[in-house]
Amino acid sequence: MPRPPSSLIGIGLRQPHAQALLTQRPALGFVEVHSENFFAEGGSAIQALLEVRAHYPISLHGVGLSLGSASGLDEAHLDRLARLVEQIDPVRVSDHASFARVQPAGPTSPGAVHASDLLPLAFTPASQDALVANIQRVQDRLRRPILIENLSAYMAYEDDQIPEIEFLIQTCQRAGCQLLLDLNNLVVNGLNRARRLHWQDSPGNEPDRERATHQARAEALDFVWSLPPGMVGQIHLAGFRWPAQPDQLVIDDHSQRISPAVWDAYDMALNHLGEVPTLIEWDVDLPPLAVLLDEARLAAEVIAQSRGEPDMDFDE
Repeated sequence: MPRPPSSLIGIGLRQPHAQALLTQRPALGFVEVHSENFFAEGGSAIQALLEVRAHYPISLHGVGLSLGSASGLDEAHLDRLARLVEQIDPVRVSDHASFARVQPAGPTSPGAVHASDLLPLAFTPASQDALVANIQRVQDRLRRPILIENLSAYMAYEDDQIPEIEFLIQTCQRAGCQLLLDLNNLVVNGLNRARRLHWQDSPGNEPDRERATHQARAEALDFVWSLPPGMVGQIHLAGFRWPAQPDQLVIDDHSQRISPAVWDAYDMALNHLGEVPTLIEWDVDLPPLAVLLDEARLAAEVIAQSRGEPDMDFDE
């Protein structure tokens, strides 16, 4: 018999929800945490994570490896991650196809500089070489394959040479890693492309949201359909907030319920890629745990429907 849909669904665990999660013990396949929040040796944070680990598989999702850095990896950061992986034995380890770390040249250089953001990569052979080398270094150190996440990017480079989808597929094939497919990032990127095109003809004015959403949905579906089955090891679902001003970009802030366009892309992903472990993300304006569990229930229903099964209670 196939596993119940809820066994494929996880939620991003944030500290305000930890006690409620342990008290309620909802039917979840896993929980995911940000790796860097547990790098300190000892203390209450790691003890709380170990308590959760006794009841749920843990997925470690990082934001600080700077896998695309041409300056290489921060070995101290990698050592801390390796120690955490050994302690937790996670079901998956992931980070982003981005960079944040640079090493300025010159005798007066202050040392490596680390931006507090996920910066997009130029889609060029040189940046792919750096990304692949860093991924392989991490995998050798952790003695396991990792997953890389597609980015929500608010800029592009004039010297881009490779379409993003081809860049990511080639990277995964060369590095022997898998893709963490963030469907909300695809939709946000599509919305912002639509906004930029509109501003070319009507600078600073709000584009038609329905038309922009239609375009973003179509782009996301095309992206999903272009991925080889078996390459995606996990899916992220999240929400975004529309900007307050007409001349602003849509930000992937994980502050809202999942949008219809993302649900459509998820349905497509299940049909094309098969059933993949799926995470509900929520990072800003954190609601009660019940809201995340309701989103998890909806994701489980999409899986059930893709199987041709009737709707079922999430706790079954």
